[in-house]
Amino acid sequence: MALIALVSAKGSPGVTTTALACTLSWHRRLILAECDPAGGSVLAGYLGGALDGRRGIGELAVGELRDGNLETAFWSQLVDLDAPHRERLLLPGVIDPAQTGSVVPLWQRFADFFTGLDQGNPPYDVLVDCGRLHAVGAPWPLLRAASVVLVVARAQLPDLSSARATIHAIGRDFAEHRVPPGTLRLLLVGGGHGKGEIGKALGLPVIARLPHDPRTAEVLSLGGTVRTGRPLLRAARGLEVPVGALLEHRRARLAWPVSQGVPDAV
Repeated sequence: MALIALVSAKGSPGVTTTALACTLSWHRRLILAECDPAGGSVLAGYLGGALDGRRGIGELAVGELRDGNLETAFWSQLVDLDAPHRERLLLPGVIDPAQTGSVVPLWQRFADFFTGLDQGNPPYDVLVDCGRLHAVGAPWPLLRAASVVLVVARAQLPDLSSARATIHAIGRDFAEHRVPPGTLRLLLVGGGHGKGEIGKALGLPVIARLPHDPRTAEVLSLGGTVRTGRPLLRAARGLEVPVGALLEHRRARLAWPVSQGVPDAV
């Protein structure tokens, strides 16, 4: 149904934790793709490094450059986070820094492939953890292809300053590449300034706020038992509703006949 990208407004505001919380709590069938060129963390953290062999986007990129077999190799590189149901899958990020050079030239290839997964049998939505946009080799093609882009930031002044710079950078890039409007939203993490105040100051609607929940964040970062009743998981589950509404509005807007005009952007 959609490609949804999450990007950090600063060094570490919880993008991976947020993406993993959504993957484990949303009702739709999901693939979490770790596309931070600085490397992935779910394998070593949440999964405790327990895997049978190497797999992930780095291995996939090396194989694609060598054999051009992305469509067939992709499914063997995934980890089932809720085995054996295959409804919450992980494409691990780069582990070996030497693989980054193979991954970066393929961002557009991955973007095209991910956006087609909603037409598969069965269909999957893809949540993409893009990390920091200021990192070398940032996955800009994935952001341009996404139906929703969430800038994740803590509601504190230093992070909001970084969020402003990130929002402006994305806005300039989207204008240059003619990305349809209505894609970008701000997702706040933790307490601080009010949603309305922040949205007005940054000129970007706030889609939701996730609570400060260090116990759950620690489990999602280091491993352990995920408790769906914890505040972070409940809020992440609730985020599916406004994201889904934004996807439906965007789909209707893009499909609206030109002769009838275009509905107002959200």
